[in-house]
Amino acid sequence: MDINQIKATIPHRYPFLLIDRVEELEVGRKIVAKKNVTANEEFFNGHFPQEPVMPGVLIIEALAQAGAVALLGMDEFKGKTAYFGGIDKAKFRQKVVPGDTLRLEVEIIKVKKVAGIGKGIAYVDNKKVAEAELTFMIG
Repeated sequence: MDINQIKATIPHRYPFLLIDRVEELEVGRKIVAKKNVTANEEFFNGHFPQEPVMPGVLIIEALAQAGAVALLGMDEFKGKTAYFGGIDKAKFRQKVVPGDTLRLEVEIIKVKKVAGIGKGIAYVDNKKVAEAELTFMIG
């Protein structure tokens, strides 16, 4: 999926759209997406000006946006919005800085009537930088 297809699926827009491309998609099961982290990101103005580091919560948000794309491609969820229902087991292992490309992998491990759970892992250069279990509420 390119950026226009992503924008047709989830409601996020600049400066809060945190995925640039979808490399792989198995609707309702798995997604691999990319986020190119540039020095022009708004959050680097304050986090931190002398040593720009992508906030961990935004890495988790990028994983959630990827997971939302995987879920919202399902027929029963098309045209809906995926909201955070919970974040569990979040861990941060390495800084993400300008010039990095985040590879966002989310496996959907459970889907119920109006909810889903996914396990997300973010990588830079094949090194795990963050991971979390994400709960989505579909509305």
